[in-house]
Amino acid sequence: MVILFTSKPSIIACGVAAGPLEQRSVFYSYFDSVAEDERWGQKSNEQGHSKMIQEACDIVMEKAKIKNLDVDFFLSGDLVNQMTPTNFAARELAISFIGLFSACATSVSSVIVASLLTELGASQYAIAGAASQHNAIERQFRYPINYGFQKPATAQWTVTAAGYALIGKHDPNLPSIVAGTVGKVVDYGEVNPLHMGGAMAPAAYDTITSHLKKRHQKITDYDLIMTGDLGKIGLKILKAMFAQSGEKQEDLEIFRDAGGEFYGEDEKFQAGASGAGCSASVFFSYIEQQLKTGRFKRVLLVATGALLSPLSYQQGETIPCTAHAIEITME
Repeated sequence: MVILFTSKPSIIACGVAAGPLEQRSVFYSYFDSVAEDERWGQKSNEQGHSKMIQEACDIVMEKAKIKNLDVDFFLSGDLVNQMTPTNFAARELAISFIGLFSACATSVSSVIVASLLTELGASQYAIAGAASQHNAIERQFRYPINYGFQKPATAQWTVTAAGYALIGKHDPNLPSIVAGTVGKVVDYGEVNPLHMGGAMAPAAYDTITSHLKKRHQKITDYDLIMTGDLGKIGLKILKAMFAQSGEKQEDLEIFRDAGGEFYGEDEKFQAGASGAGCSASVFFSYIEQQLKTGRFKRVLLVATGALLSPLSYQQGETIPCTAHAIEITME
């Protein structure tokens, strides 16, 4: 489903907070805050996760010169059971809260909902985004960190990062959201939770092709189409799918992936990065700044999410995935 935002809601301000290991990211210089303690001085990883979310949102409000009482909605989610880090952050922020779960696609699904609320006149300001904390997520979905489990080349590293954007009424001097595509759930039968790129690439392909078709656009109408987080292998699969559909190889250079690029070519991170905070931290720092400087005039941001749980994996279920997209322009 493609949604056109005729009022063109704008991204007023962004805030990104990240953990200490994320200093190795190629996007590090674009982040607003990088902690030296992965737990943010808290007793547990999950509490640190919540503190990180609060810090990113505080940065957003400080940049916009507003307070929490000025914000109508807080839209966010994470990957921990029942999204408790986000729930506890919402408790401290004291903003009307809508919790969202699209796994790692939450960074974009939250912006779509915020844009809808702005379009309807129900919101003047809404904070939207997502976050992840490496230790908390790895412990839940895979193995405890101190177990020392050896990961295959297809695996991706969950980042510790929180990325949020303040969505408000149209400002011609700021990046504006003109359309969004809410993706379907696509399941190609992948069962390996250590090969998320292969599981999510078909969902990304489905959402991008749907968006382009409904918008009567071509790939080359964009300066950039960035996915997150297919990783290096998932991006290759996505490009292969488009090549098979007849797209020219040179045109596919427009495709990039936040997870694939996050840690550069460091082989310690296997196929790249992942986590709900991965695409959120890249989209709401690097991409926002490239739009504001005029390097990009039109981008399509496509966040992908694997909709599995530890229980569904243990029961032998396949991995259903989704992808959501937002089209952002700079006048």
